[in-house]
Amino acid sequence: MKEKLYKPMNVMELKEALGVREGDELESLVLLLNRMEDEGIVVRTRTHRYGLPSKMNLVVGRLQGKAKGFGFVIPTDPEEIANGDVYVNAGDMNGAMHGDKVIARVHTKAGANGRREGAIIRILERVHKTVVGTFVSHQHYAFVIPDDPRLGIELFVQEAQFNGAADGMKVVAEITHYPEGWKSIEGKVIEVLGYPDEPGVDILAVIRKHGLPEAFPEEVLQAAERVPETIGEEDLKGRRDLRNRRMVTIDGEDAKDLDDAVSVERLANGNILLGVHIADVSYYVRENSPLDKEALNRGTSVYLVDRVIPMLPHRLSNGICSLNPKVDRLTLTCDMEWTPDAELVRHDIYPSVIKTNERMTYTNVRKILVEKDPELMERYKDLVPDFQLMEELAMKLLERRMRRGAIDFDFVETKIVVDREGKPVEIKKRERSIAEQIIEEFMLAANETVSEHFHWMNVPFLYRIHEEPDGDRIDEFNEFIYNFGYSVKGVGNKVHPRALQKLLEEVKDKPEERIISTVMLRSMKQAKYSHEPLGHFGLAAEYYSHFTSPIRRYPDLVIHRIIRETFENGGLLSQDRTEYLRSRLPEIAQYASERERLAVDAERETDLVKKVEFMENKVGEEYEGHISGITTFGIFVELDNSIEGLVHISYLEDDYYHHDEKRYALIGERTGRTFRIGDRVKVRVEAVNKENRTIDFRMLEGGQYVGIGGGKRKEKTGDRRREKVVVAERAAKSKGRKGIRRDKTGSADRQKKQGLKVVAKKAAKRKKK
Repeated sequence: MKEKLYKPMNVMELKEALGVREGDELESLVLLLNRMEDEGIVVRTRTHRYGLPSKMNLVVGRLQGKAKGFGFVIPTDPEEIANGDVYVNAGDMNGAMHGDKVIARVHTKAGANGRREGAIIRILERVHKTVVGTFVSHQHYAFVIPDDPRLGIELFVQEAQFNGAADGMKVVAEITHYPEGWKSIEGKVIEVLGYPDEPGVDILAVIRKHGLPEAFPEEVLQAAERVPETIGEEDLKGRRDLRNRRMVTIDGEDAKDLDDAVSVERLANGNILLGVHIADVSYYVRENSPLDKEALNRGTSVYLVDRVIPMLPHRLSNGICSLNPKVDRLTLTCDMEWTPDAELVRHDIYPSVIKTNERMTYTNVRKILVEKDPELMERYKDLVPDFQLMEELAMKLLERRMRRGAIDFDFVETKIVVDREGKPVEIKKRERSIAEQIIEEFMLAANETVSEHFHWMNVPFLYRIHEEPDGDRIDEFNEFIYNFGYSVKGVGNKVHPRALQKLLEEVKDKPEERIISTVMLRSMKQAKYSHEPLGHFGLAAEYYSHFTSPIRRYPDLVIHRIIRETFENGGLLSQDRTEYLRSRLPEIAQYASERERLAVDAERETDLVKKVEFMENKVGEEYEGHISGITTFGIFVELDNSIEGLVHISYLEDDYYHHDEKRYALIGERTGRTFRIGDRVKVRVEAVNKENRTIDFRMLEGGQYVGIGGGKRKEKTGDRRREKVVVAERAAKSKGRKGIRRDKTGSADRQKKQGLKVVAKKAAKRKKK
C-alpha cells in the first residue's frame, strides 16, 4: 500500500494481488485487515476499499481537547508527526472526547498560522469509560461536570441512576451512551466519593480520574502470600555470596521500598571498585504470573502527596524484595572498577546475595560529609571512610559526565507536608545534597554499564531513550537566546548536548539563567522506553537503560528477567525466546511510557490540588517569585515556594500588552514595559478557587520599562487628552525611542509633530477597539 502505484483495493482485489487462497488464508487476511483498521493503520472507504490514511488526506492520532471546545489531533504515525498537529474546531469534533484515538480529515487549506486544520470523521478508540466530577442535581435529573475541563462535556444522569449522590458531591459516573449525532452523553453514578471538603476526597477524585488501581485483586494478594518472607538455601544456588562485603542503602527518611544498595572499595592498584546491588525482584515475580500481569498493568508505582500506589503488593515491595538492613536479600550486582580519572576498566554483572550493614538516610550522610556531625561520625565510624570514598568517586563521575556534554538542569523541587487529615501545612524545598548526588551518579553509571553490556551481547533489551531535539525547535531556541547575546553551535540544525551544557554554564547565576533553562527544557523531547538503543541525548550517553528500580518500574523488572535468563542459559537465549522478546518488547516499551506519563500527570495534579488548598487562606498576602509562563491572556508567576498562579492580562492596567511568542514576552504597546519568563516579580494573592484549582495574582512590581518616557511611569494628570500630549512631548524629546519616526533633518518641531501623530493614531485605534 505504500507503493506509488497502489490504488485502494477491496478484499477480493487484495486477495488476488497477494495470491491468497480461499479458506483459512482468506479468513486470516480479513481478520488482519479488520485489526489494522481498528488500529488506524489502514482506512476502509465507503466503497469498502482499503488504503493508507496519509494517501487519503487523513491523519490518525490522539485528540488533545481544550477547555473551550476545540482540540488538536496529535499524529501517532512517525511519518506524520513531522507535519505537525491538526487543529479541530468545536463544531468538527463529531462526538470525540479528549484522549480518544481518532481519524481526522485534513482540510486542503492550512490555517492563517500555517497549522493544518481538519475535522474528525471516525473514532477508533474511546479512552474514557468513566467520568469523575461534581454532581449537579435538578431534582428528577442531574449532570456530572467533569473535573477535567478538556473533556468539554456535561454528562446527563437520569433520576433512577443517582445511586445516592446528592448535589455538590464528587462522584464517579460510568458512561452508558457516548455523544453521537443529536444524542448527548449519558451515564450513571457508580461511586459516591463524598463532598469536596471532606478529608481525602480531593486526592481520591484524582486517583479515580486517572484510573489508578488502588486495591490489588484477590488473586494477586494470594500469590504474594505464597512468596516466602525469608531466604532459604535453595535460593542461593548460582549466586555469589557478598554478605561479608560492607554496603549500605541510602534513601529518604520515609522510603520503605529499598531497591538499591551500594558498596565501595579502594583497590591495591589505586582504582575504586563500585558495587551497585539491586533487589532481584524477577526471582519472585515470574513472567505471566498474577503478580507479573498486575505489575505490567500498573506499569509503575505512583507517588502522590499523601500516599503511594505501589506496583507490587507491600508483602514484596516493603518485605522480601526490600533491601532492609542486616537481613539476607537476593540481588543482581553490577561491579565497576574505575580509575582515578573515572575511566571504567572492568565490569561484572551477576546474581548475588547480600546483607546490608545499615539503612542510611540522605540527611545523615549529608551531615557526616558536609557538617561533620560528631555524634553521627562516632555512630557510623566504620562507614565514614566509605562515605568519603563515595563522595570522591561520585564527584569524578559527575565531572566525567559533564566533560562529555551531559545536560544538568538545576531546577528546585519541593515537598508538600500534610497533616493526618490530608491538609497541607508546609511546602518545603527538597535538598539535592552530596548524598543525593552520590546515589544519582552511581545509579546512572550502573544503568549505562548494564545497557551497553547487553547491547553488545545482541540480546533483546529495553532501553531508556531521549531523542535529539527537532531541528526547528533548536532554530527557534537559537533565535530566542540571540536576544541575550548567546548562541549554540551545531552542524546544520543539529546540536550536541555539550553545546547546551556549555550554555547553561555560561548563564549560571545570571538574571537570564532561569528563562534560558526553561526554554531549553521546553525545546527538548520527552524521554521514553524503546526496544532500540537510540541513545540518551540529555545524558550524552550512547546506551542507557533503567535497571536500578525493579520494585517500582516495570521496564526494570523486564530487564532483570532478561539478565537472569542469559545467566541461566550460559549467556545465550534460544531462537524462539529471542524472537518472542523482539516482538513483545516494543509493546511493553510503549505501554510503560504511557503509564509513566499518566503517573506523572496524577502526581502533578495532586500537588496542584494541595498547593491551591494551601493558598486558600493567603488572599491579600504579598509574595516574590519569577515569571514561569507567558500567554496571550496573562502571565504565570511561580512563587519561591513553587506555587504558581496567573496574573490575568486585565490586571495589567497601565498599558495594552501584546504577546511576543518568539521572545516569550508580554510587551506594553505604549510604555514598552516588558515581562519575560524568568523575571523576578512581586505579586499579591487576589483570589483562590479550589474547585477550578486556580490562583489569581495581581502584579505589584516587576517588568522593565523600556519605552516612551525614559523608563518612568506616566504622569497622573487626571485628563486623558492632556496625558496624551505629555507623552507625545516626551516622545518628541527622546531620541531613538520606540514608536517615534525620526526626521533626518533634525528639525525639533517636525519631530514633535511626528510624535503627536503617532500617539494620536494609537489613541484612535484603542478607542476603536
